[in-house]
Amino acid sequence: MRELVKTGSVCPECLKILTATVFERDGKVWIKKTCKEHGEFEDLYSGSYEWYTRAARYAKDGRGVENPQVTKDAPICPKDCGLCRLHQSHSALANIVLTNRCDLTCWYCFFYAGRAGYVYEPSLKEIDEMTKTLRSERPIPCNAVQLTGGEPCLREDLVDIIKLVKSSGIDHVQLNTNGIRLAQDPELVEQVCAAGVNTLYLSFDGVSEKTNPKNHWEVPQIIENCRKAGLGIVLVPTVINSVNDHEVGDILKFGLKNIDIIRGVNFQPVSLVGRMPREERERYRITIPDVIKRIEEQTDGEIRTEDFFPVPTAMAISDFVESLAKRPMYDISSHFACGAATYVFQDNGRFVPLTRFIDVDGFLEYLGEKSQELKAGKSKFLVGTKLLYSIRKFIDKEKKPKGLDVDKILLNALVKHDYDAVGKFHIKSMFIGMMHFMDLYNYDIERVKRCCIHYAMTDRRIIPFCAFNVIPEWYRDKAQESQGVSFEEWEAKTGRKLKSELYKRDVKKLKSSPAYKKFVEQVEEIKARAAAQRA
Repeated sequence: MRELVKTGSVCPECLKILTATVFERDGKVWIKKTCKEHGEFEDLYSGSYEWYTRAARYAKDGRGVENPQVTKDAPICPKDCGLCRLHQSHSALANIVLTNRCDLTCWYCFFYAGRAGYVYEPSLKEIDEMTKTLRSERPIPCNAVQLTGGEPCLREDLVDIIKLVKSSGIDHVQLNTNGIRLAQDPELVEQVCAAGVNTLYLSFDGVSEKTNPKNHWEVPQIIENCRKAGLGIVLVPTVINSVNDHEVGDILKFGLKNIDIIRGVNFQPVSLVGRMPREERERYRITIPDVIKRIEEQTDGEIRTEDFFPVPTAMAISDFVESLAKRPMYDISSHFACGAATYVFQDNGRFVPLTRFIDVDGFLEYLGEKSQELKAGKSKFLVGTKLLYSIRKFIDKEKKPKGLDVDKILLNALVKHDYDAVGKFHIKSMFIGMMHFMDLYNYDIERVKRCCIHYAMTDRRIIPFCAFNVIPEWYRDKAQESQGVSFEEWEAKTGRKLKSELYKRDVKKLKSSPAYKKFVEQVEEIKARAAAQRA
């Protein structure tokens, strides 16, 4: 055992704040804590010590917020969230829960209305206030919002909500959905796109019925409807060891086959919420480097571990832009253990990661040097001119995808702040991300302090994701229950029955659709090609 760092955590039983130790053993990273009343808890923090140490090299903190909503002199993390002065990241992406109603009753979901016992739905006025609070963050206002639930497409005023959020100055709106209503109603897809949704954040746990019972039969039609509307999709698989981890490669290959409309795949290694025996945790636990290892194996090395970088890597870019612009810029300063990402391109059906033709580390080091020069007072014109001529040396033109003018895109984004260029880059590539949200067993308070994915609440507090969802009795459930209404009250007010909204699937009809048949053909082709490569 080799101790790496001391941190704070919580007891999974009583939520008492504890001192915890992060340590290395047998090439993996673990976290351990002891509660005087409930004993010792140990859990896997990272499946690879090598990945942990590599990711740690890119760690960089943000500046936090100048106007925290919680103004206590001595706030205690994570008890006094809202945000407080201890927090070191601004809201890079803020979730707004539109409803806890859902048209599904998945066994693992613990907060939909049917299980919670009440209906929570903020009013348009409350949503407006939440958005304005997010936009009031200083020095960097939040400019990206995810509308979530429950199932947000159950809100009859969804289009009005999207327009309202956009009118507050939010640039990027994601719709987090199981997509069932969007499969049934192509007109709704057109409407949410026209209203301002930039990306559909679509639950997608696998390419087979067994791994993705939630929306396997509906996904093909969702994709076709979005393709017609021009609405980009990010597939969001929750990865569970021994359940669907064998399909991460097929998920990516499916995304690549539909790269015209699938903008990315954002894997979420499972957060083991609630209380769970150690044997079950060991069976289901999977971490970021474990998922990356599966990807490397299942893509026959076309995508490798070294192609991924931890999220705060992007701080080198935002720091340069900020030094050039002389004003605070949007940055993503999450903890290095929270996430990882890369971009891939397509070449005759093969993956071509960004790192195959760009010296990422060399380029980031160069940007760091230029940032220091700008901060020391060097002319923006001289630095920009030098960048124009130097940027090419980090790009291998022989290996870059045809038609991708990557040096021009980078220059326009970095010097001219032309983010339409970045948009073109996204269209030509597919983002692969990882975001491992915590649970009570691997809880690290230092990660909470650096969280950049937040939830807006109706009382003007802004809560980090892993405080809001992992300790729901302090935040999510406590707030939503106090503002929720009984089923009877909701049904009397709306004239509808909650049970009538539950989705009744006609599998035979769905399987007969042209979209589903095309989907099956693509999956069979993916599996046949993989089998041929193994042979």
